[in-house]
Amino acid sequence: MKAIRIHAHGGLEQLRIDELDAARPGPRQVLIEVKAAALNQLDIWVRKGIPGVPLPVIMGADAAGVVKETGSDVSQYKPGDRVLLQPGAGCGLCLPCKDGQENYCLKYGIAGEHFDGYQAEVVAADESMVLPMPSGISFEEGAAIPLVYLTAWEMLVNKAHVKPEDTVLVIGASSGVGSAAVQIARLYGARVIATAGTTKLEKAKTLGADAILDHYKQDIAKEIKALTGGRGVDIVIDHAGAATWQASMRSLAKGGQLILCGSTTGYEVKMDLRFLFIRQQSIVGSTMGGRGNLLHVLKHVESGKLRGVVDSVFLYTDIKPAHQHLESGQQFGKVVLSFEK
Repeated sequence: MKAIRIHAHGGLEQLRIDELDAARPGPRQVLIEVKAAALNQLDIWVRKGIPGVPLPVIMGADAAGVVKETGSDVSQYKPGDRVLLQPGAGCGLCLPCKDGQENYCLKYGIAGEHFDGYQAEVVAADESMVLPMPSGISFEEGAAIPLVYLTAWEMLVNKAHVKPEDTVLVIGASSGVGSAAVQIARLYGARVIATAGTTKLEKAKTLGADAILDHYKQDIAKEIKALTGGRGVDIVIDHAGAATWQASMRSLAKGGQLILCGSTTGYEVKMDLRFLFIRQQSIVGSTMGGRGNLLHVLKHVESGKLRGVVDSVFLYTDIKPAHQHLESGQQFGKVVLSFEK
């Protein structure tokens, strides 16, 4: 089978399509023929260099495909089933894992970073890592869902406890997490204000944002105060970090929460702690989410209330141009690789 791997960290030249022995399922594993696999910013970071990545490693944390074969002890799936793959897993034995909070497990790992990922023609995965794919969606849309929706659901539902009376600011609505967060906030009845680049504003509005702001041309905090009568927003969803930090903090209402899941523009920031306690605000870090969260997400995908947002589809053999497109920042939604024959 062919698989996309890196053997060392670096630029696009490190991306290789290797020929490997075909995967075989163990007794409790499902053999999946991958039809589509999505890229994430994580793929870029892994390629460029994250400490602890076990090289060589198969890339990718998101995939959709068809069950090809099942192990002798598998009970939930059969050949021909359309399925998705979980992007992360804990040890399965500790208290957080048994409590459905695998992302708090000390041994939590993400596919394509801590163990072999899913950008391969065939994947053998534990039955517990497999999810039924909603009907009526393409493999490309299916692959665009797991990691970003798992992350956004954890941020908004589990950590921020979003409510209908909340106003939510989503920074970077064109990203995978951002496009998911806009839809989840709307699902819960919140008022949504989203930021995007100049050419992406109308697309952000089609996701359900009540108001859209150009983060290149407008003073976000000033506009937020105007849109909220000087109050600010209850929740900020941010993955950008340094470039948006001041605007995110200045946009918060008293008692507001900034939920942060990334630092794509830099990880060092400055802040005046006096404003934090005087305004009784919270800054909450968030990484991934419990695997059960995806079952909630997929229920809403099945009903048509949530959807995966696909920007573009590349053949897996065009992995280098796909990485280039993602790094360019021009995409709206997910960049997806097709493994269709």
